[in-house]
Amino acid sequence: MSEDNKVVAELRENFGKGFARRLRADGKIPAVIYGHGTEPVHVALPGHQVGLIIRRANALLDLQIGDKEQLTLVKDVQRDPVRQIIEHIDLIVVKKGERVQVEVPVHVTGESAPGTISNLETVSLLLEVEATHIPQNVVVDIEGRGEGAHIFAADVVLPKGATLVDEADVLIVGISVPAGAAEDEAAADDAE
Repeated sequence: MSEDNKVVAELRENFGKGFARRLRADGKIPAVIYGHGTEPVHVALPGHQVGLIIRRANALLDLQIGDKEQLTLVKDVQRDPVRQIIEHIDLIVVKKGERVQVEVPVHVTGESAPGTISNLETVSLLLEVEATHIPQNVVVDIEGRGEGAHIFAADVVLPKGATLVDEADVLIVGISVPAGAAEDEAAADDAE
């Protein structure tokens, strides 16, 4: 866990739309922390800093709330549908060493065989990982794969310490020949 994720949060005593609007006008984001059987804690987070951190999937925030530290995982971010500003964040309490289930994006590398295309069928995988070691993505290499090749969840090389929660037979990437190219090839064969 890096120092970049350390955030100073302020406890919130006031609630409601008007107060939330004033917070956002001051460059802060209203948030609530819950989990592990604790009472929900309402806080205000620095908008710019948190906005940069949560660009990554499954962001961890190490919050400093007064004299107390709290490790949290971003559970949900509500955005204004038009202006795309962050309106509210839900955070879950996590403990160091605890394992959590998270959706991790799939990243495809390499090029399939000439004349084929790769179809990304599943954009993320559900993994169980240690809360402080959440991977940014899982990498699927399709280099040189030919028509009809399929890569399933069970075939994906997972980061150290991660276990697959999704079904092993979930299709991640399929390699095929584009429909137009197959018809052109068939027409060329007929012409000969």
